Amino acid sequence: MGYFSIFIPVKSVYSMRKNLFSALLILVFTHFSAWAAKVDTVTTYSAAMNKNIKAVVITPDNYKKGKNYPVVYLLHGAGDRYSGWITHVPGIAAAADLYQQIIVCPDGNVTSWYFDSPVNQDWKYETYMIKELVPWIDKNYKTINDRKGRAITGLSMGGHGALYLSFRHQDVFGAAGSMSGGVDIRPFPKNWKIAEKLGTIEEHPENWEKNTVINLTPLLRPNSLALIIDCGTSDFFYKVNVDLHEKLLAENIPHDFIVRPGGHTWPYWTNAVKYQFLYFSIFFNQPEK
Repeated sequence: MGYFSIFIPVKSVYSMRKNLFSALLILVFTHFSAWAAKVDTVTTYSAAMNKNIKAVVITPDNYKKGKNYPVVYLLHGAGDRYSGWITHVPGIAAAADLYQQIIVCPDGNVTSWYFDSPVNQDWKYETYMIKELVPWIDKNYKTINDRKGRAITGLSMGGHGALYLSFRHQDVFGAAGSMSGGVDIRPFPKNWKIAEKLGTIEEHPENWEKNTVINLTPLLRPNSLALIIDCGTSDFFYKVNVDLHEKLLAENIPHDFIVRPGGHTWPYWTNAVKYQFLYFSIFFNQPEK
């Protein structure tokens, strides 16, 4: 399967939604009650942070029939918790059935930004996600234990986290996405308690430079990671997403880039996540090379 860099203008997005798969997605996400996906809340233990951490795990309707399933890790934004996605978009359970995927919504605390803090040893969310949660899911569920069977995405802080973790761990994830992601945190040094995790940008500028997604693109190899990035034109993160898109173009990194009218809102993410699941399904089902 080939992935390519594309900036989709608003009219093209509307056309795609109308003509390609809008009817199917509307049917699935509106009438999710007809599906039989199972939604559980599990508790995992983080040795790195010496505490229990919860996650929502959604398994598809025929999970018990014996096959192994791909996994999509779906990250929440700042100020939210592990239950955010299933509370605001209960129809995501239907995606587990439709695409035969396991969906995992971990708790990234309200302001973790999903990295290990260089100034506070109590915050090791990169270690938790990569070395503790992913192995726990693979041990306790029937998963495809390979990067070809794992994808990660999220909204806002979770969009940053998904790209940050996937860029740094391409051996773990084969596909990644972002919705309204904070893909460059440097323009927001006073927001979302990021300074508590990295130190102030005035005193520790190196921490901000090393832990912002847009500076991690040199880690990518062409076609090493299937990428889908989505942001609304009225979003306060719109400019940094366009900047990331243009940098990926300049570095010849294939990716899908979607923009359309919308802001930093749940209605936008409720729509955006449909395209993320479809994209990952295509990735998971591509023929073996």
